[in-house]
Formats: sequence, structure tokens, C-alpha cells
Amino acid sequence: QVQLVESGGGSVQAGESLRLSCVVSGYSARDSCITWFRQGRGEAREAVATRDSYGSITHDDSVKGRFTIYKDNAKNTVYLQMDRLQPDDTAMYYCAAQSWCGQGVSPASVTFWGQGTQVTVSS
Repeated sequence: QVQLVESGGGSVQAGESLRLSCVVSGYSARDSCITWFRQGRGEAREAVATRDSYGSITHDDSVKGRFTIYKDNAKNTVYLQMDRLQPDDTAMYYCAAQSWCGQGVSPASVTFWGQGTQVTVSS
């Protein structure tokens, strides 16, 4: 049974940092395409950062220079380090897995989803 379990969300002030964790079980995070998505209230779910099985990383323009996706293969865990958080970063954050990034990364391409972790940033 595949499970993606996120943690690390919370409420912070603008300018502070959080690190989200996604523990993957029943699936190899090392050999697959892992993406962090987020969805604000009343908004569409959007990809924030993606890491493919070759180590290539993509970050959305809105978070470049502030967020970093990386993984610990030994722990089968993917992280999202979020620095200099802004109120616009407030959203539910989801970890998602699919076998291959080359097919495109979007909510429709994802095979497995985590339950989400809430991030709230106040000004």
C-alpha cells in the first residue's frame, strides 16, 4: 500500500521558515517523480517544486530562491524547505508522486497524493 504522509506545516510570521516532510512508503521516492503542490482557499492546485528520479529540480517562479525541494533516499523522505515565507504562501501543501516527470506534472498526472499539511503565514 502506497502512502505519502506530510508533516511540518504550521502558522508563522512573514519572513520565517518552515520545513515540510513527506515520508513515502510502499513506493520508491528515489526512482520516481515527486512534486510538492499547494492549494490556497478558492484557488486551483498548483505545482510548487518537483524533483525527478535523475535529480533534476524545478521550482515555480513564485518560490524560486526561497523554497528548496530535496530528498533523503535512505529515509525515503522528500522535504520542502521554505524560507522567507510570505502571506501569499498560505495554502494546503500536498506531496504527490508519479512514475515519470516527462509525462508532465499537473494534478491530473499524479498517481499518489498525501493528505496535505496546512501552512499559514501572517503579515
